[in-house]
Amino acid sequence: MAEVENGLQEFDVTEEQRELRSALRRFCERAHDEATVRRLMDSDDGWDRALWARLGGELGALALAVPEELGGAGGTLVDQAIAAEELGAALVTGPLLGTVGLAVPALVAAPAGQERDALLADLAEGTRVAALVADVFAPHGPATAAGVTAEGTTLSGTVALVPDAAAADVLLVAATGPDGPVLAVVDPAAAGVGVQERGSLDPTRRLARVTLDGATGTVLATGADADHALAHAFRVAGALLAAEQVGIAQRLLDTTVAYAKERLQFGRPIGSFQAVKHRCADMLVGVEQARSAALHAAWSVADPRLDDADLAVAIAQARCSEVAYRAAADAIQLHGGIGFTWEHAAHLYYKRAIADAELLGSAEAHRERIAAAVLDTLGADVAAPQVATG
Repeated sequence: MAEVENGLQEFDVTEEQRELRSALRRFCERAHDEATVRRLMDSDDGWDRALWARLGGELGALALAVPEELGGAGGTLVDQAIAAEELGAALVTGPLLGTVGLAVPALVAAPAGQERDALLADLAEGTRVAALVADVFAPHGPATAAGVTAEGTTLSGTVALVPDAAAADVLLVAATGPDGPVLAVVDPAAAGVGVQERGSLDPTRRLARVTLDGATGTVLATGADADHALAHAFRVAGALLAAEQVGIAQRLLDTTVAYAKERLQFGRPIGSFQAVKHRCADMLVGVEQARSAALHAAWSVADPRLDDADLAVAIAQARCSEVAYRAAADAIQLHGGIGFTWEHAAHLYYKRAIADAELLGSAEAHRERIAAAVLDTLGADVAAPQVATG
């Protein structure tokens, strides 16, 4: 961050953040290449606990969001966004969204307590993983307590699609209680808890149906405290998911440009043809726009004085999901026949891009939020923007 005249700060990537990016990229190249992705997505668990522990213990990538006094690295959300971009580019399998994107920020924003503090330390170290039981596929954005009710410490209800729930050692449940939202910790092996893995378009990120039938949980927060924790979790998850989408688009741009330089047609590299140049240039422009939006969202959530955090996240989600999808579709087209095959990695990125575009609300839903935040707040004395009608 660089200081500006009004006493606030403007975004700039630091040398430490560039080193973090390089370290994670080297780790993924060595430990999580395409062959590893294919092996893990075909395995029973879908991820590697030993590799997850290395992300936590060796690299500290899981501890970035956790304060130092709770066993974490005390990093910024921009640090996390850079990590999410690199891990997304490598299609890292594992409970990143459930643990790092949703559960950890919810716990960080929840009131302090022995249960919360111990769980955060374990999640940061990589010895346990968690999932947030909430409707993250709601068509108009996350429904944080959809389908689950709380009576004291007893929880009942069903959430159909929960990312990473099958891998979780602990479930963080968002519920509706008599006095408002409730956030509780539940053991997935406890009586009254059912976790059933569901099919997913994206084979690198697994989903599960979670059913609670009179299950007993430990309540961490209620009312305004629970609402604050859940709202913070979804803001952070939105910023990190946008960064992941940037990583996907960047990797597809890199591989497509490299292919266009090597693939010959009519005795020339296909990258020398104007139509291919234009498509690659459009991909580059999209990636740069998306990265700026994603980093601005992370910056705004970290310091709400700088911008409206909800608006910045909505802009990032709307832009980054479309850029990732378009980059994936263009990459398949520009790779020609090989791009459509199972052996090529393009379809894995395409499936992740489509699945990501439905998480935490669609681009259309986020544009509705942007309109509500910008246009619907105009005063009677402020003229609405002119809109072309034909």
